[in-house]
Amino acid sequence: MVRRRGQGGDRVAVSRLSEQDLYLFNEGTHVRLYDKLGAHPGVVDGSEGVHFAVWAPNASEVSVIGDFNAWKVEANPLAPRASSGIFEAFVPGVALGARYKYQVTSHLGGPPVDKADPVAFHAEVAPGTASLVSSLDYAWGDAEWMTSRARRNALGAPMAIYELHVGSWRRAAEGHGRLLGYRELAPLLVDYVCSMGFTHVELLPVMEHPFYGSWGYQTTGYFAPTSRYGAPQDFMYLIDLLHQNEIGVILDWVPSHFVTDEHGLGRFDGTHLYEHGDPRQGFHPDWNSYIFNYGRHEVRSFLLSSAMYWLEKYHVDGIRVDAVASMLYLDYSRKEGEWIPNKYGGRENLDAIEFLRSLNVHIYENHPDVQTFAEESTAWPMVSRPAYVGGLGFGMKWDMGWMHDTLQYVSHEPVHRKHHHREITFRAIYAFNENFVLPLSHDEVVHGKGSLLSRMPGDDWQKFANLRLLFGYQYTQPGKKLLFMGAELAQWREWSHESTLEWHLLEYERHRGVQRWVRDLNTCYRGTPALHELDCEPKGFAWIDCNDDEQSTLTFIRRARSEEANVVVACNFTPVPRNNFRIGVPCSGRWAEILNSDATLYGGSGQGNLGGVRTTPVAWHGYPCSFVATLPPLAIVLFAYEGG
Repeated sequence: MVRRRGQGGDRVAVSRLSEQDLYLFNEGTHVRLYDKLGAHPGVVDGSEGVHFAVWAPNASEVSVIGDFNAWKVEANPLAPRASSGIFEAFVPGVALGARYKYQVTSHLGGPPVDKADPVAFHAEVAPGTASLVSSLDYAWGDAEWMTSRARRNALGAPMAIYELHVGSWRRAAEGHGRLLGYRELAPLLVDYVCSMGFTHVELLPVMEHPFYGSWGYQTTGYFAPTSRYGAPQDFMYLIDLLHQNEIGVILDWVPSHFVTDEHGLGRFDGTHLYEHGDPRQGFHPDWNSYIFNYGRHEVRSFLLSSAMYWLEKYHVDGIRVDAVASMLYLDYSRKEGEWIPNKYGGRENLDAIEFLRSLNVHIYENHPDVQTFAEESTAWPMVSRPAYVGGLGFGMKWDMGWMHDTLQYVSHEPVHRKHHHREITFRAIYAFNENFVLPLSHDEVVHGKGSLLSRMPGDDWQKFANLRLLFGYQYTQPGKKLLFMGAELAQWREWSHESTLEWHLLEYERHRGVQRWVRDLNTCYRGTPALHELDCEPKGFAWIDCNDDEQSTLTFIRRARSEEANVVVACNFTPVPRNNFRIGVPCSGRWAEILNSDATLYGGSGQGNLGGVRTTPVAWHGYPCSFVATLPPLAIVLFAYEGG
């Protein structure tokens, strides 16, 4: 620390910030502000205490108030650091767990405002709004995972992601029981995810948020896991235990907007500091929240540091950036006259584009073994292509088009599907334009949409068969997989954050059958190179027949790097069995039936191919040989080549 005399009379500040730190911060390239700003315990002149530092360039005065000084504003004023806009001081006698805020008085006048620390590592449980002095000390036990995760996160590796909301996956009792803490949840989640065969979990935002019903998407604490479930070390324990059991962790992260609560970032120093001042740029009409000013260098440093913080201090394996489309377009969800064009007259947010590129460049330079994911719902080009060739630099992109088209197709009554065949085949036109994740996410089971099962047509048997077929189609298409919690239980009701999942449904055979099907899909997907090795390369996929709209069938091949490690996939989207169905294939010999969603153990009717089929020298579908198979009703069947 550097000791110096402040500008506020006899106040003395002890600074953690070097001149280089200030330069990088003001340049917008500082990626580790969490080591410099916020509340950091330490010792100065033999006295234990805390160094406080906060950015408030338009403040005339800033004081730290807390339970250690009876919340008296005059007790601990902070000193400004030259013209940096940072106020700081070392306060002796402050211990871990102390509650605090910054009282900020703007040079524009008006009453002072009490603000939570933007770089706090911990916050008191809502509805409290104070920050807590916290340590990030933790003895990690995931060294083996950290040294091997590069291959587990690679584009050619299997990635089956289980998306979940911490507060409603399980509770202490059925229904509206008590929330489980991170440590309580950890062994339960680890056991379940391992038993189901998922490779990663993705957590809806765990960053601190004042309103539980926002699911974490209305953030106040960009450096603090929500205290609803415990302390920072408790969250570290959850991640550590997942890693020790070979499960990766992806965090939802929301740099697109932030809450308007008074203790938050909005009008932090009496001015529009983190957000744009003009509501046409700085206020989001859909979410009633502020939009970050990506053109402000210090704001970029703040957001870059937030992303890096979760990667470095919490060992997370990926960051999923929420609502990227709302960042990219100045006219997103706005009418004519409600937005301001860029300097070229266009609708693209040039500052946001530059920020996203910078984000990905910094992340991959520092952590090439992780992945970043974009939730981007438009046709913006090269989202998952490197920044140096003009892309946004993400590792992967959610395929929102696939999600929309596929769910729309399977919601049609089977008798009508032949008229909508293009909805299920269109994706192949663009399937390799990006590195895609195929999501069946939380967004599809909320706001009156119903659960996935409830959206399937037909009687109960057909609903379950359609759901199994949907999951099978997802797992056999090129791209990584994401499934929101509860889908594998075949929930009847849509998701509610206020109660636990409907675990009692597993008392019923059909629901157990769907869960068993998802487990076996994960096992097959992970163990079959053809289903994941070339997920992001065109040579990994080829249609056999995509034009059988009259019978509503699809057949295609998934390929691995090994020439003969092929899998043939056949889908029947009608309740009519297709017997003596001929399929052209590239290799002669025996093809083993490795998965069949109509098997009785999944709740199906038990129709199939007695373990496999053998080719005959009958040319079909442009291939030199073919086999004849049974396609069960509303089912998907996978055949793996075994050789001659």
